[in-house]
Amino acid sequence: MEKKIYTYTQALQKAQKYCAYQERCQQEVRENLSGLALDDNIIEAVIAELVNHNFLNEERFSCAYARGKFKNNDWGWIKIENELRQRKISSYCISKAKKEIDKDIYQETIVLLATKKLKELKGENPYIQKGKISRYLAGKGFEMDFIIQVVDKLVQ
Repeated sequence: MEKKIYTYTQALQKAQKYCAYQERCQQEVRENLSGLALDDNIIEAVIAELVNHNFLNEERFSCAYARGKFKNNDWGWIKIENELRQRKISSYCISKAKKEIDKDIYQETIVLLATKKLKELKGENPYIQKGKISRYLAGKGFEMDFIIQVVDKLVQ
């Protein structure tokens, strides 16, 4: 089966549709376009055009990503930051995204998740409860100092 060869204009239109659907970062667009067997120069030109017409905006993407992952998946800041770094987002955009998450709501979320997990572990040894809750919250990407504070208050 022969692969279709795309022109710059066709690739740009496909990329615009791809970006219009939801917020994307440059890395995602680059991977999507490389699947079309385009020359690297064309890919970079398309990305430059998308940035110029505000289809792509790394700062907007990182803020939306952080809000979404925290709100919908209950991810902590460590996990969100690691995912943004994997997508080659700049430190500036990552720091902007960090401001999107309210600190009070962040701490409330840790307490809610820990309380929910504690209810699942009724009857366990308190030492085991602390370990399991701590590992669960660490896996969600929360900072150890917050985890220790919350777990110590909940499990006596």
